[in-house]
Amino acid sequence: MKSSLLGRAAVLLSGLVLSFSALANTAGGLMQAGTDLEDKASLQRGAQLFMNYCAGCHSLKYMRYSRIAEDLGLSEDQVMNNLNFTGAKFGEQIVSPMPAIHAEKWFGKPPPDLSVISRVRGSDWIYTYLKSFYLDESRPLGWNNNLFPNASMPNPLWEMQGQQRAVYGKKDAKTGEAAVERLEVAQAGSQNAEEFDRTARDISAFLEYVGEPGAIKRQQAGVWVILFLTFFTLMAWLLKKEYWRDVH
Repeated sequence: MKSSLLGRAAVLLSGLVLSFSALANTAGGLMQAGTDLEDKASLQRGAQLFMNYCAGCHSLKYMRYSRIAEDLGLSEDQVMNNLNFTGAKFGEQIVSPMPAIHAEKWFGKPPPDLSVISRVRGSDWIYTYLKSFYLDESRPLGWNNNLFPNASMPNPLWEMQGQQRAVYGKKDAKTGEAAVERLEVAQAGSQNAEEFDRTARDISAFLEYVGEPGAIKRQQAGVWVILFLTFFTLMAWLLKKEYWRDVH
């Protein structure tokens, strides 16, 4: 019985090791986004970028315009004039104006809702994805993505990022295909590399916020909780010191 339990424990441990190794290998290829949910300026820029470059195709059906205003410190007029291009009401959800029938015709299927993409993929994945588009004439829309090969969407940020081309390595003996070694800028965009890094980071931060809006208030409340616990600990220590002062 003992040897059987030990055997099962060994199998479980080896499975966990393999799982963590696979996770590490997956995360190893991602760039670090460096998002900061306490940076409201970044979130505001990310909201504006998303609405201008992404919301034409992608919805955020679990987020309302009014919630964005409340959380990001924006007025109703600022949101309705700068972030709302569909004519929706202030309290309504953010829904793409693209008809599903047109989306299916152009892209093969309707673009996914991105409300919880950060919770599924993570901010680093979004950041890396936005920076990994390159020109590919073999694709229907002329674009491919090094992180998510054969993605059925063009690069929405190409005017800022510029146009990248893939530099391929040696062909694989089994598949006959060459892997992409790196991406190089073939035509410069309106932003330099540092500026575009911030653009991708801002969008990633905004989608991270959309995936869990309560995280901002939770972080803010956490500071007060720590301060309260520190004060309570000090008072408890002083009370204990007073109680034991006359005890020998």
